[in-house]
Amino acid sequence: MDARTSAIIERAADKARRHIGNPARADALAVTLGRTTAPTPMMFVRYPPCLAMVLHGRKRTLDPDALETEWGPESFLITPVNLPVIARVIEVGEEGDFLSLNWRLDPAVVREVSGALPRDTRSAPPDRLGATTAEIADAVDRLLGLLDAPEDAPVLLPLITRELTLRLMRSDQAPRLHAAAQHAHADSVSAAIDHFTADLARSWTIDDVAALCHVSTATLTRRFRDITGLTPMRYLKRLRLGEARRVLLTEGRSASHAASAVGYLSAAHFSRDYRAAYQVPPSEDLRRMSRG
Repeated sequence: MDARTSAIIERAADKARRHIGNPARADALAVTLGRTTAPTPMMFVRYPPCLAMVLHGRKRTLDPDALETEWGPESFLITPVNLPVIARVIEVGEEGDFLSLNWRLDPAVVREVSGALPRDTRSAPPDRLGATTAEIADAVDRLLGLLDAPEDAPVLLPLITRELTLRLMRSDQAPRLHAAAQHAHADSVSAAIDHFTADLARSWTIDDVAALCHVSTATLTRRFRDITGLTPMRYLKRLRLGEARRVLLTEGRSASHAASAVGYLSAAHFSRDYRAAYQVPPSEDLRRMSRG
């Protein structure tokens, strides 16, 4: 990341830091701010459709093949539909904290801006992370500037929303946003996610969910990859592991119960997947939480 972009992100981080204790004001801008002062273990988070950025510090995100990708302010993540993410904070910055921002995407604005731009002809899906540009950073900085001047938000927020959406459409993540803007495509992916979420324990196959969404298996797989970067079955695994960890750690249930509750037929298979995601077997994760 160049010096200009870095300086803009630092300004944005200062604004976020001042208002971290005022979530209502941030929410009025469709923004969620996060802060921690120490590294964290692997955590499951289900992101809504949003732009996710690190403003200060660094994190690692687990990719679909259980490989970790490290990133910070130089990168951003686009989630055009609800996306299950497994990640951990690995480094607090010089100010002694890790700061993150999630900005909820407005589907109507995404479609409006996408429709005003030339059709994106790139066939390959983009990398999981986008590269933060000075233009994106500047729009985010001005968005967070409205935290200091909420009286200006009714006039400026719609303008900044369209500008930031445009900057993202001009980025290397444009294919993912354009795919989401094709309403029918996003609808079939969202419908599949709703089916998965409503019945995690079902023995799903790709043919099952494609039939329920009234598309072919090849079409649904392609749309999932374009919009989420995951296949439908990889997405389902993420949902299952996140819910299993919640059941295990918040309800105090056994690993076998958690596995069964989300559709795993084999305890050994569940333990392998859980360890790959969270770096400890479920039994050790439960003991560690009990000691904490």
